[in-house]
Amino acid sequence: MNPVLIRFSLALLLAALTGCSVMSTQPPTPPVIAPTPAPDPIPVIKPTPKPPRLGLALGGGAARGFAHIGVIQVLEENGIKVDLVAGTSAGSLVASLYASGKGGKEMQALAEGMDEGAITDWSFPLRGLIRGEALARFIRDKTGGRGIEQMVLPLGIVATDLSDGSAILFRSGDTGTAVRASSAVPAVFQPVKIGMREYVDGGLVSPVPVRFAREMGAQLIVAVDITSPPEKDPPGDAFRMLMQTFSIMGRSINSFELRDADVLIRPRLDGVGSADFTARRRAIQAGRDAAQAVLPLLKQRIAEKTR
Repeated sequence: MNPVLIRFSLALLLAALTGCSVMSTQPPTPPVIAPTPAPDPIPVIKPTPKPPRLGLALGGGAARGFAHIGVIQVLEENGIKVDLVAGTSAGSLVASLYASGKGGKEMQALAEGMDEGAITDWSFPLRGLIRGEALARFIRDKTGGRGIEQMVLPLGIVATDLSDGSAILFRSGDTGTAVRASSAVPAVFQPVKIGMREYVDGGLVSPVPVRFAREMGAQLIVAVDITSPPEKDPPGDAFRMLMQTFSIMGRSINSFELRDADVLIRPRLDGVGSADFTARRRAIQAGRDAAQAVLPLLKQRIAEKTR
C-alpha cells in the first residue's frame, strides 16, 4: 500500500479517536431554565359593610297613634330602611298598614280621610262597648287581605292572654283579628277569641314592644312611645279614668322594657287625649318633629352597628 495513503488514513483515525475522547469527557451543558415568574398577589376582598337589622317598635296610645305615621315619614325621607315592625294596640294598626307596603304619605292620607265610625261597632255593653269587628274589617281591607306572615315586612302584633295575663306575639294568621285583639281595651272593646283562648289589649303587658322586636331578630331597635302620662287631676268620666289607670300601669312597665331600645322616640303630644281623633294632623307632625330630633343619634347608632 502507498505509504502516503497509509499515513493519511492513520491521521484521520487519530483525529476521529481524539474527537470522541474530547466529546465523551466534556461535561454536558446544563439546560437553560427560565425563571418562574412570581404569582400575582391574591386580591384582598373586603366585605361590604352590612347595616344592622333595624326593628321598629310602635307602642299603644289609642288616637295618639297617628304620631307613628310622622315617625315613619321621617325614616323614609332619610333613606333609613326598616327590616321588621312590631306593634301594640294603636301601634299594631299602623304597623300592619306599614308592613303591607303602605308608605308614610299614603298612611297620612288614609288617616286624614278615616271615618271614626268605620272602625267603631257599638254593642250591648256586656263585656265591652265596642265589638271590634269593624276594626278588623278595616284592617283586612286596607292591607289587601294579607295574613300576618304574607306581609312585605316581617310583622309582629302583641296581645294579652286574658286567662293568665301572658303576652303573645302573633306572627301568622288573620291580620284584622290580631289587630282587633291587640287593641281590645278591657271594658271598651270586647275580648277577642282566637282558638280556645281570649285576648285583650297588648298594652297591659307590653306598651311598647321592644323585647318582641328583639325576639323577631332586630339588631337595632327604634322604639316609639306615645303613652300619655297620668293626669294630675283625677279624671271624672269612666273612659278617662280607665285611660288614667293604663297610664299609671304603662309607665311602670315601660321603665323596664324601654331600656333595651337603641333609640327612643317620644313625640310631644301634650293635650292630645287617647280619644281625640280630631288631632290627627297635630299628632302626625309631633311624630315628625320627634323623629327629626333623634335623627343624628339614630344615624350614629346605625354606623356603630354596621359591620
